[in-house]
Amino acid sequence: MSRLRFMDKLLGRVEVEWKALEDVTEYSPTRVDVDVLDKDSFVGVDNLVAEKGGRVDANYLPKTARLTAYKPGDILIGNIRPYLKKVWRATNSGGCSGDVLAVRIQEKSEPFVDSEFLYYILSSDDFFSYNMQHAKGAKMPRGDKSAILKYQIPIPCPDKPEKSLEIQGEIVRILDTFTELTAELTAELTARKKQYNYYRDQLLSFEEGEVEWKTLGEIGQVRMCKRILKSQTLPDGDIPFYKIGTFGKTPNAYISKALFEEYKSKYSYPRIGEVLISASGTIGRTVIFDGRDSYFQDSNIVWIENDEEIVLNKFLFYFYQIANWGVSEGGTIKRLYNDNLRKLPIPIPYPNAPQKSLEEQARIVAILDKFDTLTHSITEGLPREIELRQKQYEYYRDLLLSFPRPKDEVA
Repeated sequence: MSRLRFMDKLLGRVEVEWKALEDVTEYSPTRVDVDVLDKDSFVGVDNLVAEKGGRVDANYLPKTARLTAYKPGDILIGNIRPYLKKVWRATNSGGCSGDVLAVRIQEKSEPFVDSEFLYYILSSDDFFSYNMQHAKGAKMPRGDKSAILKYQIPIPCPDKPEKSLEIQGEIVRILDTFTELTAELTAELTARKKQYNYYRDQLLSFEEGEVEWKTLGEIGQVRMCKRILKSQTLPDGDIPFYKIGTFGKTPNAYISKALFEEYKSKYSYPRIGEVLISASGTIGRTVIFDGRDSYFQDSNIVWIENDEEIVLNKFLFYFYQIANWGVSEGGTIKRLYNDNLRKLPIPIPYPNAPQKSLEEQARIVAILDKFDTLTHSITEGLPREIELRQKQYEYYRDLLLSFPRPKDEVA
């Protein structure tokens, strides 16, 4: 079924009228004194969460005496850098800064415009794309308030307010179902992450005499790749090149296959399963090397070339998450120097029984692997489920808000 046919079935072939936002809404004309606001009722652009994440409590109040007032049902939109997609449907009364637009349904339009329906329209990618097209400024673009009011929104069955609200309400109900499911999964993920952290800390905490503490320098050598100059990198290519800023993320630079083979044969290169560690900026960020062809920048990314007959790489990976890194605070950027890295103590269970020690490490790893998959995996587990539900929501949101325009023809 095409989108137009789906909408035709939902609308029952009723008329749809497209109106400019200014025909049915207005920016809040009311004001409120700052001294009656608190962290729950003041909304600055910093309190709106990107990607339609709603709002969080304020941690300051402005010095301005009076602010724009908002009330329940108003749609608050962050007007700085519209591409951040900051939007929230107010559930309480309060005041907002000048960088936040409070869009309010006009009194005359309330009989046929549902506030929740309007929220879904103004939180759509189509609206934010339109907003960015008309934004002013390069480094810090702002939405054009006049242009925003020209944005066209659909009003189904405009001559029958009750029928119109019924249709809008059904669309809201469907979309609410998806957002509630995503919210439930997100709450579940948060709970599971707390559970994961608890068990990880418990499993990697040992009483005196239960383990022998060895330093990383005792179990392996610190390694790092040979530095590659920026002039040697390419904007695209076969071999991804990771610097500290893209470590564990999508690379934005590459090197040639020939250079990769040359450096790999001459200099240190991680083995499959070894744990790469960020030694600058965000200290202790870790990635398990999966063996794919890729190259890593010199001293900012390091690893321990350890003997797995003593300690498993995966055991190190989990312990690194709670390690007390010996960070140097001397410069503007925090660093983990090799000498401090070598001094990091690592617990070795059953040190006098190597096989039993490896079995215990493997047992701990197996338990944490299950939690890690559930809470962090983007191919399975809760993050994957949330991603799928989000895509499903976006599909139906776009479908349900694809009202036929006058020039559209039913396929």
